[in-house]
Amino acid sequence: MFYPTAIGWHPKEKEQYGENQYGAWMNVMKGHAVANGVFVAAANRIGLEKYIEGTEGIQFWGASFIAGPQGEILAQASHDQEEILIAEVDLDLQENVRQNWPFFRDRRIDAFGDITKRAIDR
Repeated sequence: MFYPTAIGWHPKEKEQYGENQYGAWMNVMKGHAVANGVFVAAANRIGLEKYIEGTEGIQFWGASFIAGPQGEILAQASHDQEEILIAEVDLDLQENVRQNWPFFRDRRIDAFGDITKRAIDR
């Protein structure tokens, strides 16, 4: 699964919130790999973009990566360089993970009906 993103820090928030924001992005991207039992290539921009004149803009954190079907990091780029990542993708491993650790296999889809309703409609 290819998952392009353009996410980063507002420069004034980086020191206080940066580590947690970056960690949350990593966790979500790795979670897509685990939940779907697939390899995920999470591509992210680098650099500073001042989209509105007079603001500090957004500092994109880069760090694109490739994760395996159990969330393991197979390759990762730096935060500040354009790079091409290459990782070996073992489709037999992917199939094994999907067969032997099917993350969504035991979900109760019969209980999902109410999550499609808006609270205001109840």
